Amino acid sequence: MMGNKLYLYNIVLVAVIGGLLFGYDTAVISGAEKGLQAFFAGASDFVYSDGWHGITCSSALIGCIIGSAISGLLATRLGRKKSLFIAGVLFFLSAIGSWYPEFLFFNYGEPTFGLLLAFNCYRILGGIGVGLASAICPMYIAEIAPANMRGTLVSWNQFAIIFGQLVVYFVNFVIMKNHSVVDVVDAEWYMSEGWRTMFVSEGFPAGIFALLILAVPETPRFLAINGNDDKAMSVLRRINGEEKAKSILAEIHESAVEKTENLFTYGVLVIFVGIMVSVFQQTVGINAVLYYGPRIFEEMGMDDPMTVQVIMGVVNISFTLLAVFTVEKIGRKPLLIVGSLGMAVGALGVMVYFMLGGFEGALPGIFAATSIMIYTASFMFSWGPIAWVLIAEIFPNTIRGAAVAVAVAFQWVSNFAVSSSFVSMLNWSPSGTYLIFGTVCIIAALFVWKLVPETKGKTLEEMTNLWKK
Repeated sequence: MMGNKLYLYNIVLVAVIGGLLFGYDTAVISGAEKGLQAFFAGASDFVYSDGWHGITCSSALIGCIIGSAISGLLATRLGRKKSLFIAGVLFFLSAIGSWYPEFLFFNYGEPTFGLLLAFNCYRILGGIGVGLASAICPMYIAEIAPANMRGTLVSWNQFAIIFGQLVVYFVNFVIMKNHSVVDVVDAEWYMSEGWRTMFVSEGFPAGIFALLILAVPETPRFLAINGNDDKAMSVLRRINGEEKAKSILAEIHESAVEKTENLFTYGVLVIFVGIMVSVFQQTVGINAVLYYGPRIFEEMGMDDPMTVQVIMGVVNISFTLLAVFTVEKIGRKPLLIVGSLGMAVGALGVMVYFMLGGFEGALPGIFAATSIMIYTASFMFSWGPIAWVLIAEIFPNTIRGAAVAVAVAFQWVSNFAVSSSFVSMLNWSPSGTYLIFGTVCIIAALFVWKLVPETKGKTLEEMTNLWKK
């Protein structure tokens, strides 16, 4: 009996909605942040400074750190499926709470310090959902997928993240256009209601995800390791066929014999590599561009920064698809190295633009915008999807839950550090900021070349033997 690919694709399709919500939740702030700033600037009981605005724009990342840190515990104790359901519920609650943070305790439309704290708590709640989804969605897909399709299917999760960002860019764009007169946004509406509408729009896909995840199976590796061989075999049989399913189940049991709580059972290097893959994915600076895109394009003299942001989202989608369709042919390492060097070129192009005077200098704004698109496009076919593929597959079975949690927690700490400091860095020196990002990209290429193993075509069980050596 052959495996049922349609069954596999349906499972993966549901799982990657978690990736879509990950992208949606983290990027919604790009359209809402100026409205939020204007709203809380009207507070009478405190001064809404640039520092507070930076914290508010980045507060969801605090939740991401928490969510990713507990993801290993939840994935190990409750399973991958139940953990993803919890993430879906948190996404939904965050969308509703961010839309109406005054619920029960505050007067509607009256900006106060207490309301700011409540709003940030709801954003942190959504961030916990993102942290869980960011660690467990690729883990779930990697444990469901056959070895020869794993890289492609996990890459679809990154496609969903970028697609979620594109969707929210478009939703924000439509919301703004529907409340504009001759391309001028109704500032009063944007300050009072616009940002709320952007946040609540996430509630619909979040609710659908929470319901659909109940219909997919638990991963066979989690089932087998926890003694549910019959259920594991049932899932494996439907995906891989009878003979292959028996072989995979035997491999799972062989690796599960060595089950241990010691994170460093296979040495320090595997943990270090996993952590640094996560850290480099963020310290190349990509999320600073994604979160503050409209503000950056406006400072470059673009007349309609929201439109440019949507165009950039389309470019990002296209290059993510490049990774999806080449990761199993070209491999993980070549894509990461080429992408790192492409990002360095883009970042250094932006550096040159600002060195020569920026908006009022010798180079047109289109040069900087093109450089940023080279930078983001290079990320989208390399570090965007491939880092998640590696994090999902590089660790041995027996430490995967804990190791993925550690690696992803480091990723969100790095994300928070970059995103919360980006505005201050730009105020310090725009050219210096992009010089730093470009340098990190070059270091990342060297790191991959020297230390990251190629995992193309290897089963998850084979990763145990690789690190034993």
